[in-house]
This record gives sequence, structure tokens and C-alpha cells, in this order.
Amino acid sequence: MPFQPLESVDPAEVGPYRLLARLGAGGMGRVYLARSAGGRTVAVKVVRAELAEDREFRERFRREVAAARAVAGRHTAPVVDAEPEGPAPWLATAYVLGPSLTEAVAAHGPLPLATVQALGIGLARALAAVHEAGLVHRDLKPSNVLLAADGPKVIDFGIARALDGDQLTGTGLVVGSPGFMSPEQAAGGRLGPASDVFSLASVLVFAVTGAGPFSRDGDTAPAALLYRVIHDEPSLDEVPDELLPIVAACLAKDPEDRPTPEELLELLDGGPEPLPAGWLPAAVAAALAGHAAAVLDLETPPRGTELPTPTVVSASAPGADPTRRLGADTGGAGRTTAAATPTTVLAAPGP
Repeated sequence: MPFQPLESVDPAEVGPYRLLARLGAGGMGRVYLARSAGGRTVAVKVVRAELAEDREFRERFRREVAAARAVAGRHTAPVVDAEPEGPAPWLATAYVLGPSLTEAVAAHGPLPLATVQALGIGLARALAAVHEAGLVHRDLKPSNVLLAADGPKVIDFGIARALDGDQLTGTGLVVGSPGFMSPEQAAGGRLGPASDVFSLASVLVFAVTGAGPFSRDGDTAPAALLYRVIHDEPSLDEVPDELLPIVAACLAKDPEDRPTPEELLELLDGGPEPLPAGWLPAAVAAALAGHAAAVLDLETPPRGTELPTPTVVSASAPGADPTRRLGADTGGAGRTTAAATPTTVLAAPGP
């Protein structure tokens, strides 16, 4: 949730949006918090100048915009605006007021069972919308899941691909996040919707235990994770009994053995109704409220001015309820990494 001040190299506006702060940066470009003349707050992703001159990258960015526009649902962040053809291509999505799952678990530890069950329902609905649009997300991971008051939101369709098998990566390359890939993705094979279901289950294991299902004693080296995803069984000892059979089914090595998002919704008793208003634990909800107030009050500051930091309520803060946190006395939170899981491009592993 934190944001950084604008720097001298940052533009004052992107399209019709006035920039307020930096949200982050990646290999593709920078992401800004911005506001329209009508007062709508958005996240604007601006492509780096050198990439904008690359024809192949332009095509990739056009596909990202098309993919994001094709997806509509209660649990995805909608595209508000885009300019893929300009000298500095950009994409604006609705700004989600809420931390990523990575940040929430880092600050508060593993989430309560009821929250994780609601999280599973929201993610299953999001994947149903993605697959209905003819896409496979390919990079569902904790840092791409934002926790909003009305439910989780799946973001970043930057490496989403059409179900017809269109690929923009070379043969023998693996694209994604090793700890949350499916076996077929880790092996560089063709992907279908079942690959996203495997990733969804890995995200749920992370949410309820503080670690991914293929982490071993803190060893998160990409090559080791890829090997375990393909060859080893997941580590599910700390997954609650109520969730264990559902997660285990989604983590089947054979894609044909995994439930569809629609079947997963039935297993989680997730109907069409919205998630309950109190689906988030008190500490996470308090942090979200503080962040929302800071964002709404934010105006464009002078360049380099230090921005106010939204209050983060820890699991041990007054008003927090540590007894609602699964694994509170197991040390599970100590295995959590605050940094977002990077998307990587790796050579496909051998046998």
C-alpha cells in the first residue's frame, strides 16, 4: 500500500490524469497513483521510453491492454483507460484500496480460516471471469491479489495469454512465478485454465500458512521451486482440515484431475452473493481504512516531498484479535516475505 513521492523525471500528467505519487516500478515501466479531473483515483502504468520503441514490446503491450479490457468481474480491477499507441504507452486501472496478500500476511501473519475461504471464493470468481474472456492469467500469486473491503481483486494480466495457445515467449522458456506455477507451466508446456486453478490453491496455502506449498525451510531459489513443483508433493501439514481436501484437489499434478473454478465455488459454498462485509480480519480492515483516508486526502505535492505513510496495524496492536489468526503460536508468520514475488523468465528445467 505505500506510495513514494514524485521525482523530477516524472511527468505531471499522463493523458487526462494528474499524477499524485509513485506506486512502484518494474521491468516494464513505472506505476503511478493518479486522479482524473472528475476525482476518480486510478493506477497508471507507463511504459519505459526504450521499450516503447521496441516493436515486439508494443505488440505485447497491446495484447495486455486487450486482455485486461476483455475481463470483467466483481473480483478483478477494471481497465479505466489506455493509450497503447502513443509515444509513451500507458494503461489506467481502477485503484484498489487495499494491501496485496503478500503485504497483509507480512504485516499480520497467516489469515483466519474464514477469511481464506472467502478469499478462495473471490479468486475462483475472478478466474471464472478470466477464463470466460478466453484467457489464462498465468501469473496468479499473492502480490497480484489485492484485499479490498468488498473482496479480493486479481490484478496484472501482463502475461495473460489467449486459450488458443498464442505465445509471445520462445520455446523452452518458463514465464511466471516459480513458487506459484503449475507443473505444466514449470515444465514449459501448454497451459489451460487448470494451470490457474493450481496457482489459486498455492495462493490459498500461502494465505493460511504464511508460506507457499513448495517452500522448504525458507529455500525459495527459483530452480529448486521449479523442481519441487514438477516432482514433489506439496507441503500441506499446516493447512486446516476444512480446507485441506479442496486445496489438495487443486494441486493435483495432472490438470485433468483439478476442479474448474465453477466446481471450486461449489466446494467452497460460494454462491452469487457478495462476500460478507466483515470478511477481512480486524487488523487488516483497520489498516485498509487508514490507507483509504490517506489516499482520499492526497493532493499533488511538490516534487521530492515526503508523503504521509498510511498507518499499518500490526497483529499485536490494540484492537487486533490475534486469536483469529491461524498459526498464531506456530511461528508461521516468520516465514513470510514482505517483498512481492517477482515474475521470472527461466529456462525450462530438465528431468
